[in-house]
Amino acid sequence: MRGQNYSLWSLLKHGFKNHQTWEPAWERVALKPSYDVVIVGGGGHGLATAYYLAKNHPQVGKIAVLEKGYLGGGNTARNTTIVRSNYLWDESAAIYEHSLKLWEGLTEDLNFNVMFSQRGVFNLGHTLQDMRDIERRVNANALQGVDAHVLNAQEVKEKIPQLDCSRSRRFPVLGASWQPRAGVAHHDAVARGFARAASRLGVDLIEGCEVTGMDIQNGQIRGLQTNLGAIKTERVGCVAAGHSSVLAKMAGLRMPLESHPLQAFVSESMQRVIDTVIMSNAVHGYLSQSDKGELVIGAGIDSYLGYGQRGSPHVIEHTAAAIIELFPQFSRVRMNRQWGGIVDVTPDACPIISKTSVQGLFFNCGWGTGGFKATPGSGHVFADMLAKGEAGPLSKAFSVDRFHTGHLIDEHGAAGVAH
Repeated sequence: MRGQNYSLWSLLKHGFKNHQTWEPAWERVALKPSYDVVIVGGGGHGLATAYYLAKNHPQVGKIAVLEKGYLGGGNTARNTTIVRSNYLWDESAAIYEHSLKLWEGLTEDLNFNVMFSQRGVFNLGHTLQDMRDIERRVNANALQGVDAHVLNAQEVKEKIPQLDCSRSRRFPVLGASWQPRAGVAHHDAVARGFARAASRLGVDLIEGCEVTGMDIQNGQIRGLQTNLGAIKTERVGCVAAGHSSVLAKMAGLRMPLESHPLQAFVSESMQRVIDTVIMSNAVHGYLSQSDKGELVIGAGIDSYLGYGQRGSPHVIEHTAAAIIELFPQFSRVRMNRQWGGIVDVTPDACPIISKTSVQGLFFNCGWGTGGFKATPGSGHVFADMLAKGEAGPLSKAFSVDRFHTGHLIDEHGAAGVAH
């Protein structure tokens, strides 16, 4: 199964056989008693880590990805799929821009269409302070080599005719930042593409495997306990998003994380009216339109802590009101479904990519609401860390030690509307 490529020729060949001869995208295997590296978490970040680890560091040996549910069924399947890199601080902009560059070649790299669409992202400004913050961030992006522009209200209206830019609104649009290279990708395709590519490189992908304990001896990880049996390994990478603090507790570690529900919802399908991504911190909502014509609308995090993938009704009401503030014509659009993911938020709205005080145990977590856009970049740098045992240039600033030294990277202003 590891030699099949997707191409026009293969599509024609299998078409003549009623598409009954396609090989499975990835191989289902049984859990082995030992591995050289185990990655806990089979979402986008975990699968990307496995792929880049197997591709760029084949010397590490046998790799497994453990997922307690199904691959890509956690936060990867529960987000609004926005990809951008226009963050304020150099450390954040560098890792998100690294990720964006990987996005731009990801379909070819994986031989799997991840449906990456560079339709641009607008961050609206509604007050004088909003515009000052936008100008500061765009100027920083110019120095960082990240594409970004400041637009006034008239320029925003020309690019988004449906947006209500009248001065009589409660939150008038004064301008926006615009990143043309940003966009969206298809979340399921991303997970499946990385899973297929990792499996083709020999990674064992184990679904329905929940880690229930860690074997630690003399400060060194020696293995994992799971509902499918024990595993011996001396190197573990935890990439479990909202449940990272649960895994850390098994190792006797306390991570500076809070887990919150984050909601989104989609409308009925309609004629295409939005060809970009629009975000607004002030009215607290963001939206794009899917390839099927649905409005994909994101909300802010629930203020309470929890692991329930639902969220509170008042957050939906607040976000719907915000979107109608921007687009009054959507007031009669029917909503089809709603869901919630669990995001792990750090005090400075930046991720933790770090080794720990337990030898051989590493964590990649705390991406908050920004995890999907970082998927390839996160996997790439974390794979390097697992292979070499040390942080690289892009991940060094995101060590958990920053919460002891005070070298925080405060990205609350650029992290989006949800923090």
